[in-house]
Amino acid sequence: MEFRQLGNSGLKVPILSFGTGTFGGKGDFFAAWGNTDVQEATRLIDICLDSGINFFDTANGYSSGASEEILGKDGGAAAPHARAS
Repeated sequence: MEFRQLGNSGLKVPILSFGTGTFGGKGDFFAAWGNTDVQEATRLIDICLDSGINFFDTANGYSSGASEEILGKDGGAAAPHARAS
């Protein structure tokens, strides 16, 4: 995975990120995008981490916070793969 500097922060981030807008699928808007549950999210996160993607786009507005909750539930499983660059 190719990494680039994030502005003047001193952090390097992968050139690809993974959006979690489908995690949870709460509300009409996000339900139209998808309804990824914890088990499927874990599988997708593992695929990302195995590919070197450790930059996840999430927001408390995605599915009324369900996206962040689901991403957090996988946090323990993802932690051994996570690494700061």
